[in-house]
Amino acid sequence: MRKLLVLLMFFPIVAFAADDCAELTSVPDSVLTISDVIDLGLCRNPQTAAAHAALRAQKYNKNGAYSSYLPKVDLGANAGKNYENKDWKDWNYSASLGASYLLFDFGKRTSDMAETLATYRAAGFDYDETIQNFVYGIIGAYYELLNADADVKSALSAQTVAKTARDTAKKKFSAGSVARADVLKAETTLASRDLAVERAKNNREIAKGTLLTKLSFPADQEITIADMESKIGSDAEMKSIDELIDIAREKRPDLLRATANKDAAWHRRNSSFLSNLPSVNLSGRLNWGGNDVGDVFAPDSQKIGGSIGVSISMPLFAGFKNINNLRAAGASYERAKEQERSTSNDAMLDVFKAYQNYKTAQTVLKQTETLLASATETEKMTSGMYKVGRATMLDWQTAQSELLDAQKQNNAAKYDLYIKRAAVALAIGDIQAELDKTQGNE
Repeated sequence: MRKLLVLLMFFPIVAFAADDCAELTSVPDSVLTISDVIDLGLCRNPQTAAAHAALRAQKYNKNGAYSSYLPKVDLGANAGKNYENKDWKDWNYSASLGASYLLFDFGKRTSDMAETLATYRAAGFDYDETIQNFVYGIIGAYYELLNADADVKSALSAQTVAKTARDTAKKKFSAGSVARADVLKAETTLASRDLAVERAKNNREIAKGTLLTKLSFPADQEITIADMESKIGSDAEMKSIDELIDIAREKRPDLLRATANKDAAWHRRNSSFLSNLPSVNLSGRLNWGGNDVGDVFAPDSQKIGGSIGVSISMPLFAGFKNINNLRAAGASYERAKEQERSTSNDAMLDVFKAYQNYKTAQTVLKQTETLLASATETEKMTSGMYKVGRATMLDWQTAQSELLDAQKQNNAAKYDLYIKRAAVALAIGDIQAELDKTQGNE
């Protein structure tokens, strides 16, 4: 069976001890990296805990299936009195110890065990998928908060520029070089920038609350996260679509789960067929009976007996139940095969869409960087021209608005690129590799 690597990759063993983080009532005061945040989420999130409990349950079912390879031993005891001819007879006591072992069943026991193992593998891949989806959600919330932080900084920067414009307009109006209208326009722009700051702060609070909720903390607490330092988005780092599809076939949990479910259905069908064949059992039993419990060790051979033997059994007729079970198992196997094919088609489409979205995000980021550089230079030039009387306040207001819009677009494009690359990693089932790239661990 494939190892459940995602569990080992993501389980919080570095930054936080599992017991400690589960008991936390408030967010740690330190600056948290994306790995720290993921560790906290995995330790505290009830969704992943429930998925892990489901996996453990399936593990115990798998362990229990090995019992078919071991003997069955039972112990029985009985005490009773018979009533005959209007009189109660003496107490009768009996005890027995029996054992049985399946010698041969044409491979049905093996098929049952193989089905259980395949079902356990499917549960493991289901758990992997739950973990990866949760980690992807944490990554998205983390970048959304960074984007909201950046928008607040951009809004504050635009507010500072608007204040400068207002002050400049007042000075020029006092000097008689501009009309009162310039001051009013500048004050209107400043009021608009004040409103933009409040909106940006509100959006940041919502993004922060979303991340905290994923970490199972109250949404009104504070959290400080580290910005991303690595540079991403180069053409050299991106694999071809064929390479990504090959990785997805090897690592994507839902594909592996569909294959495991198909294998389980095949073994179930095989077991249904083999259940109609004979089985051979070895059995033995030791009995004791008498009227006095104390005589169990008495040298009276008539009170102790036993038996040993080999039995063969074969179902002949069960009201057409067996044949219908076999047909149902065959139909379930056909269904599992089609589900595997459908899952594969959906997975390949997911990989293709994630790949195209990431390539587009790379282009968008480059375009917004060009737009931001141009808007920054235009605002600087227009502000200088206004101060020497070669541009109007309307020109400066337009340049300020374009700069703020360019900053917001660049912020969104930057963090959207991170999210889109994480989406590629999720689509191929290897989100740990995305974390390694993000943190420069390659």
